[in-house]
Amino acid sequence: MPPFMQNYAPHTYALMRIVTGFLFLWHGTQKLLSIPLPPPPIPPFVIYVAGPIELIGGILVMIGLFTGWAAFLCSGLMAFAYWMVHGSQALLPIQNGGELAALYCFIFLFISSQGSGIWSLDAARKSA
Repeated sequence: MPPFMQNYAPHTYALMRIVTGFLFLWHGTQKLLSIPLPPPPIPPFVIYVAGPIELIGGILVMIGLFTGWAAFLCSGLMAFAYWMVHGSQALLPIQNGGELAALYCFIFLFISSQGSGIWSLDAARKSA
């Protein structure tokens, strides 16, 4: 890590957690509410199982509440999505279109291992 960034590690981690949760929750709103666009044709199972996990999990990760558990669940969902949807087409993500699922899987796994950090409701609950 460059020396000038060491002081900002907690801040950049918090930004990554917030932005990742924000981006992920929109996948859930698309599946459940057709906002901002209707979802592509997908099985109802995906809508009613993945949609709530994406929406609620994304919100919890973004605001930093029960972050470790929410991120772990989201990571598992993305691992499942990768192997069930993309991994059956080809092994490499560049070939099967699963890059986003693979990235979400490992980013959420990292967030799960690190916890909520600063700028989170978990941190506010601990200090209260």
